[in-house]
Amino acid sequence: MMQTMKVVMMGAGNLATQLSIALVNSAVPVVQVWSRSRLSASTLAERIGCDWITDIGKIDKGADIYIVAVTDSAIQPFVESCSFGDKLVVHTAGSVPIDILANHCSNYGVFYPLQTFSKERDIDFRNIPICLEANSEANLTKLRELAICLSDDVREINSRQRKQIHLAAVFVCNFVNHLYAIGERLVDDKQMDFSILKPLIAETASKATHFSPQTVQTGPAIRNNIAVMQSHIEMLAGYPGFQEIYRIISNDIYLTHNKLQ
Repeated sequence: MMQTMKVVMMGAGNLATQLSIALVNSAVPVVQVWSRSRLSASTLAERIGCDWITDIGKIDKGADIYIVAVTDSAIQPFVESCSFGDKLVVHTAGSVPIDILANHCSNYGVFYPLQTFSKERDIDFRNIPICLEANSEANLTKLRELAICLSDDVREINSRQRKQIHLAAVFVCNFVNHLYAIGERLVDDKQMDFSILKPLIAETASKATHFSPQTVQTGPAIRNNIAVMQSHIEMLAGYPGFQEIYRIISNDIYLTHNKLQ
């Protein structure tokens, strides 16, 4: 059944690229890619072997599912400018409620893969949680059939839950990666190689996936080692923004740990 379910991918960014590749690799045909950017559309279409367009009016009307993988703020203007008839339309955003599609589509839902994506880095979808929501049981069934072609972790998640998950994801992914970037800057500025920190990064991430992160916290803040923390703050004198981040996070670690005692 799934081999005959045709998909149109509306978007050609990080998520759209990796999702399109995963669908095609799972024998689900992506028949067309739309993007405002001619280069982005053609590049993705060539990669997966399908048609591409930049004119919304030329969207293929013969597909079964239309995946709107554009930036959050562009979802509503995009669907307002299209006519999908009774076709199933889904967006892929973590923080946007399903109801944004309600006034423009009769069949709609959300298809949200919970992962960080980059165009250049292919990724195995088998272990990626795919969060689904739909306006009817029949549409939810269709999305579930599509999702299980890609992942072994498919979940029904409503808009309120998905928004909370997205908030948590910002902390564990976007914020953590920013801290990696700060660490890279601090060693680079002293002509040292960031690679020395990579085993530490790997072990920290591994522990967080095997234990409760709360229980494996280490470092000077949890021990309230004031002398070490003050020394670090002095070392960050040339980075006032980093100083503030250091103070806020150290204080929160200390307060959180002491609340658990």
